[in-house]
Amino acid sequence: MEQTKTIAEIKQLLENTPLDNHEIEAFRMDKRKGVKKLVAQHERKMVEKQRLRAMYKDMMHFEQLSAERGKTHVAGLDEAGRGPLAGPVVAGAVILSDHFYLEGINDSKQLSLHKREKYFDYINREAAVGIGIVSSEEIDQYNIYNATKLAMRRAVNQLNISPDHLLIDAMHVENMPCSQQSIIKGDQRSVSVAAASIIAKVTRDRLMKDLDGEYPQYDFQSNQGYGTKKHLQALKNYGPIPQHRKTFSPVKEYIYS
Repeated sequence: MEQTKTIAEIKQLLENTPLDNHEIEAFRMDKRKGVKKLVAQHERKMVEKQRLRAMYKDMMHFEQLSAERGKTHVAGLDEAGRGPLAGPVVAGAVILSDHFYLEGINDSKQLSLHKREKYFDYINREAAVGIGIVSSEEIDQYNIYNATKLAMRRAVNQLNISPDHLLIDAMHVENMPCSQQSIIKGDQRSVSVAAASIIAKVTRDRLMKDLDGEYPQYDFQSNQGYGTKKHLQALKNYGPIPQHRKTFSPVKEYIYS
């Protein structure tokens, strides 16, 4: 039967229709090179999907362990922007829904811009999300370590569901409303922390893009406030703006008296 189908029709079936092993085997027996190529591509795609699902299952270890201990609302926490010379530090907090599944989710730094934006929208639709922002002025006031903790507390407070446990990327945060666990490289080992890292990074990148519109000479859209050569040259030429972190070197060396 499949022999009568065109290669274009078979491509549509393989891409858009769930097929059982019998149907795939029938296509596999097709003598046409074009069909054999499509079947090989399809099988590679299925193997990759299985790999990503297995990775996702591994990354749900901490969430499942928390659930086994009676925790019903587990929030992942991560931040973006501890190292830059300008802009805020931003934290994301995410509580996954029961049906949540996002193929290929990982630490935001491991993802392309397109995937981060796509995943950001999905996470906002399918999970409870909180965002905490701490300004450069507050960073100078409290220091970056304490400012990061403040951003995380603000992110948790923004959640519309009260968490009963927190999974935090490599930090312990005081004055939280529930128990917590610090996970080294949590954005690569926990789905909810990875989701939080995506929320934090995309939010911060958008803020830096807006700031680039006000101060294009610093190239914030490209460097996100990090000390690139172009950024440092602009800092030398024009001095710091209010969004620069005045206690960070080399910013403080360019503060004009």
